[in-house]
Amino acid sequence: MKNAKYIFMTGGVVSSLGKGIACSSLGALLQARGYKVTILKLDPYINVDPGTMSPYQHGEVYVTDDGAETDLDLGHYERFIDVDMSRLNNATAGQIYYEVIRKERKGDYLGATVQVIPHITDAIIDKFKTVGDKTGADIVIVEIGGTVGDIESLPFLEALRQFRLQNDPSDTIVVHLTLVPYVAGADELKTKPTQHSVMRLREIGLQPDVLLCRTDRELPVSVKNKIALFCNVSSEAVIDALDVKTIYEVPVQYLETKFDELVLKKLNLDSGELQFSSWKKKIERYEKVKQKVTIAICGKYVALPDAYKSITEAFIHAGMENDVRVSLKWVNTEKLSRDNVKKHLGNVSGILVPGGFGERGINGKLEAIRYARENNIPFFGICLGLQTAVIEFARNVLNLKDADSTEFNKNTPHPVIDLMETQKSVKNMGGTMRLGSYPCVLSKGTKAQQAYQTDKQIHERHRHRYEFNNKYKKALEEKGMVFSGQSPDGNLVEIIELKDHPWFLGCQFHPELKSRLKKSHPLFREFVAASLRYFYSSE
Repeated sequence: MKNAKYIFMTGGVVSSLGKGIACSSLGALLQARGYKVTILKLDPYINVDPGTMSPYQHGEVYVTDDGAETDLDLGHYERFIDVDMSRLNNATAGQIYYEVIRKERKGDYLGATVQVIPHITDAIIDKFKTVGDKTGADIVIVEIGGTVGDIESLPFLEALRQFRLQNDPSDTIVVHLTLVPYVAGADELKTKPTQHSVMRLREIGLQPDVLLCRTDRELPVSVKNKIALFCNVSSEAVIDALDVKTIYEVPVQYLETKFDELVLKKLNLDSGELQFSSWKKKIERYEKVKQKVTIAICGKYVALPDAYKSITEAFIHAGMENDVRVSLKWVNTEKLSRDNVKKHLGNVSGILVPGGFGERGINGKLEAIRYARENNIPFFGICLGLQTAVIEFARNVLNLKDADSTEFNKNTPHPVIDLMETQKSVKNMGGTMRLGSYPCVLSKGTKAQQAYQTDKQIHERHRHRYEFNNKYKKALEEKGMVFSGQSPDGNLVEIIELKDHPWFLGCQFHPELKSRLKKSHPLFREFVAASLRYFYSSE
């Protein structure tokens, strides 16, 4: 078996510098040079996975085909390198400690005192090796979460130090993402934060090979030389990471700095022939797009757009394919009512209700859906968005005024949405939902089938406990609801539409998780197209 090369990405000075985007962008360039790339995200928190966290704590939970609930950075990895990630590509401190403690309880360490070194660090190193071996990657990029100096990430950094000692010097490199701020009062770029961040790395035995410097302006040669001198790297290894308009411009910017070539040189790998023109052309074409359409996202986590990160990116991809810029209007459904719904949604060309959990904000979502249905505004419901669309239709069209989901009202006389049978005996909350990829059969002649342009089964990713109650299917069909996508056995409703509406569709799965820069998700593409048609027809 061939040995993979490893690139480790650490971060310093402050959080949120964009290590995930940096890893994804570098991965896209290395892939464009002919290498098979995979990316591993290591998160230093004690949660086993982010599945039980509030989106306000950690942004969206990204679900992989194999049902892993992972960090949102895995979404960036998939969107940039167009390779499906799995549970191999994300590990948390909680997972690693849990695995070590389970082994200790089984007696695997009999006679030994179980310690951070070597037991925890060995388990971390095993994660490095496993993802390389099982994916067959030429290059593994490892993003170490957190900021250098945090106590939580120390075991990961120590494991990295040991791993570098165990391997040939040309098999691993460390890229340190740092910040070079501009202080307006002094009219200077300040290098001291970067110097101190690298100092912290070197104190624990790690010397970075490349410094990736986030900055809002190009670094002068004198500043690069100063950073190089005090951080013990060559000047060519101090790379500008300038602010850009969209994240998809980052690989193009890295290409201009020859960041990818420097990395390959340090790994003793050939640069190969670059095949990146289609990416660059897509970005250049999108920069020239003038037409704009406004779509409302009606949810309860709108104060933190990262809670819907994959949705916002899917709109960019769909906009590219429709030659339109999608302007998103964030509408807090906790504050939405029948009295103010027109004020908030009267000037939009499309309405999306995303997934979520719990009763908070539900009435506002129902009002948004009613407004879209009654005014023929294109509507797209995702997961809970499908469920609330069913509830709204049952109440206002079928006239079942008490129709509800048992998630919100266990005693509703009309449970049009109910707990899945497989969920009724579940006690633990973490990792126990319907998770991962499942097949769906599309009905011919429907908007869903026209969007996917296939007669074959599709596969989409899920994250839910509740489902449509089939007892109400016939009554809803008679009033104009179309069940255009179902599980192969016909027991689970996956997609609904309305017969007498220009574009009204809800899906139980999360299509945003499979949208890519190279190919927009069909449902997002068609929803944006419908919104654009509505915009021009209503002028």
